[in-house]
Amino acid sequence: MNFFEHQEIARRSTRRLIVLFAIAVVLIVIAVNAAAAAIYLGFLAPAGFARTTAALPIGFYFVNTCMVLGLIGGGTLFKMNALATGGEAVANLVDAREVDMTTSDLLDRRLVNVVEEMAIASGTPVPRVYVMDNETAINAFAAGHSINDAVITVTRGALTRLSRDELQGVIAHEFSHVLNGDMRLNLRLIGVLHGLLIVALAGRLLLELGGRSRGSSSSSSQGRSGGSALAVLFFAGIALWILGYIGVFFGRLIKSAVSRQREFLADASAVQFTRNPDGIGGALRKIGGLGEATGLGTRIDHPQAETLSHLFLGAARPSFVRGLFATHPSLKSECSASMVVSRNFCRHPKMRWRCRWAGWSRRLHPRARALRFSLCRRPAGVLAKPQRALRPARCRRSLDCSHLPQQAHRRRAT
Repeated sequence: MNFFEHQEIARRSTRRLIVLFAIAVVLIVIAVNAAAAAIYLGFLAPAGFARTTAALPIGFYFVNTCMVLGLIGGGTLFKMNALATGGEAVANLVDAREVDMTTSDLLDRRLVNVVEEMAIASGTPVPRVYVMDNETAINAFAAGHSINDAVITVTRGALTRLSRDELQGVIAHEFSHVLNGDMRLNLRLIGVLHGLLIVALAGRLLLELGGRSRGSSSSSSQGRSGGSALAVLFFAGIALWILGYIGVFFGRLIKSAVSRQREFLADASAVQFTRNPDGIGGALRKIGGLGEATGLGTRIDHPQAETLSHLFLGAARPSFVRGLFATHPSLKSECSASMVVSRNFCRHPKMRWRCRWAGWSRRLHPRARALRFSLCRRPAGVLAKPQRALRPARCRRSLDCSHLPQQAHRRRAT
């Protein structure tokens, strides 16, 4: 299986999982209708009617379906409206700091350079860059509705612990999410999960209303009709609360599966953008070593980490059910997949000649790897302008031949 087949398989798997998500919403609607029918027949059916579905009012299922879809849709739209500004809203949600593109700070400057390089390699506009200064683990994410409002956010740990090649692999991984439409999908998943949670919150609200009404009715000694109304509120609240959290359970399950598939695709695309399998592979190995040594790995301590867990490069929070709720594949399987992709990368006809150039330059020039993207490693004041002035076609050719000796590389780039 070659590199591009890996990408297509990951896309097909993601489409199947999105269909499963829609099926889960339909099943929740059916379950709520069944619970509502049971409550109505048990407490509200008119006297003299058999307790069958024939006793249900006309349009009973339609009204219930509209109410449930209204709750889910309303909760989803509310969350999506909160994230309407795209990547900037998500970055502000985690208290990230925007990096000035003309900064003279060494770590920030290196990050900006790498982001600009990957923007050229992927043929996309340069996104805004953010840093989570309070997070010492190695992690990153891309967020936004489109490439025009996308942002790339990395943790302080990624800046200080990763080498330039490894940081380049991580940024290329995030650019894959920008190009493959993962950002829009991830924001929609946040919205839909919030909509499913609203169903559970509505159930809890009914339970609280039933509890308050019970206290007032006991003091005023209301009759049988009041007791029936309390029972309806209680059982309706219980049903919505249970079914809502069951929906959240399966929603997170499917979200995790979608995220794991997209991570494999992003790792494959990182190899495509950097022409260097050691970049993302080295970053994953370093994450594994950091996790074993300090317990940090990719862990994020921010309160919004669970909500945004599927956006990050690595698992922001450990899953209590390993494998099921893990939003990312295990490091072992991810490293193995990246190794398989890197072995097959050079076998594809489109990439074979590039890999030959890479191999020859490594043998003839041991320092060739250090000279990659040498155009983007000039002093800080010279960086931004020449890169933007370059024509995209020439930039792509220069990146394709990034393993050539320095003199030839600069000649072709300029």
